[in-house]
Amino acid sequence: MATTIAVRTRKSRKSDNVAYSEMALRQNASILEYCRTSMACLGGASAGILGLTGLYGFAFYFITSILFSVMVLIKAGSRWNNFFVSRKILFTNGLLGALFTYVLSWTFLYGMVHVY
Repeated sequence: MATTIAVRTRKSRKSDNVAYSEMALRQNASILEYCRTSMACLGGASAGILGLTGLYGFAFYFITSILFSVMVLIKAGSRWNNFFVSRKILFTNGLLGALFTYVLSWTFLYGMVHVY
C-alpha cells in the first residue's frame, strides 16, 4: 500500500488536524479494490467448486469479504489511519462491485464442475 503524506496543519488540545495526500488516498483505494476483486474471483471459484447454491453462496461471499477486510486491517496494524481516512473504507470500498465478479466466477465454475 502506498503511504499517505500527512502534513500537520494546526495543533489543538483535542486533536491534531492532518491533511492527507489525495493522490495517495486514491492509490490506496485502488489497490484495495483490486485486491477485493481478486478475492471475489477466488471466493466465487471456491463457492462454485464446493457446489454452494442460493443464499449459502451469497453468505459465503459476505463471509469471505469480511475476512478479507479483517486481514487488511491486521496487515495495516495500529497505523491504519496512515493509509485510510476511516475504517469504514476498508469494509465497504468496492463491496458491491466485487459481488458481480463473485457471481460470474461462482456460476461459471458451478456449471463447469456440477452441470457438465
